[in-house]
Amino acid sequence: MKIGCPTEIKPQEYRVGLTPNAAQEAARHGHDVLIQKGAGTGAGFADEDYVAGGAQIVGTADEIFARADMIVKVKEPQAPERQMLRAGQLLFTYLHLAPDPEQTHDLLASGCTAIAYETVTDDRGGLPLLAPMSEVAGKLAPQMGAWTLQKANGGRGVLMGGVPGVGPAQVVVIGGGVVGTHAARVAAGMGADVTVLDRSLPRLRYLDDVFGGTFKTRYASAGGTAELVAQADMVVGAVLIPGAAAPKLVTRAQLSTMKPGAAIVDVAIDQGGCFETSRPTTHQDPVYEVDGIMHYCVANMPGAVARTSTIALSNATMPYLLALADKGWRQACEDDPHLLNGLNVHAGHLTYYAVGKALGINVLSPGLALKE
Repeated sequence: MKIGCPTEIKPQEYRVGLTPNAAQEAARHGHDVLIQKGAGTGAGFADEDYVAGGAQIVGTADEIFARADMIVKVKEPQAPERQMLRAGQLLFTYLHLAPDPEQTHDLLASGCTAIAYETVTDDRGGLPLLAPMSEVAGKLAPQMGAWTLQKANGGRGVLMGGVPGVGPAQVVVIGGGVVGTHAARVAAGMGADVTVLDRSLPRLRYLDDVFGGTFKTRYASAGGTAELVAQADMVVGAVLIPGAAAPKLVTRAQLSTMKPGAAIVDVAIDQGGCFETSRPTTHQDPVYEVDGIMHYCVANMPGAVARTSTIALSNATMPYLLALADKGWRQACEDDPHLLNGLNVHAGHLTYYAVGKALGINVLSPGLALKE
């Protein structure tokens, strides 16, 4: 199989879909690996590193898309890339289709088969290809929120850990999953007073058992959430419904109850965001203000630490990448129902229920797609 990895073109996206080690593994399995010139530069990988592993350097994205049977990326294909996809071609990347009807319709029109990292599952109920970037984004969230809280950046001018005689920042993390757990650990490590909200009592018990004393936990009732949000210096949105649009848990009306200059960090922005006032931003222009509340809503947060993120993502995707290349997508998905859960689009059909529900599009069962 010909595996193509183009340079990411989303603004300030420095990650790359394949590391030199992953390219070498694919080449050792007998596949032709095509890397766009300079694709790995932002993550610290030179073209020579790929060549040494058996990959071929290709000059343009046009050539990558024209020659490759499978396209491996990090972020969802941007509009120019979607125009280069073709029927029968396999796309393996993050998609986040539920809040993105334009991308969804373009992928359907292309006729390609698209497997989304964020909906591949495992036998423990986890999302193994989303987890590493959730870990990175969770750890980054308090760091970015602390920057946003600085007065020069529009924030309240509150130091996360306080100083003797001055209390620490009050941080509320909505969601106790992978993102929320890592955000809470880092925020608490910075000295903040941290509370994690979740609706799963087993999850709250787990957090208490493992991290007892590091941060507090509360059940995420509507009233309890509103009370804590009003008291917070920083609120981190870390709620995920796999493949679906994120629920709006804080309304615009609630902003008026918050402290002026408080910071919102919406890690769920890839799935539409969990604050009513959230909209995607970039690393170049990351923060905006609504009703006196500062919003940090960068849609590719892990891109800020591109080398760490790329290596972590590649470690997770490599076994699936090799399975798809060695067996073809149909056999690989037939052998692994968790990989089949990643199938979002096939030959003009949407194949993921949560996306269809969010966008009002009919869905073809993934099992039926395998037989097409």
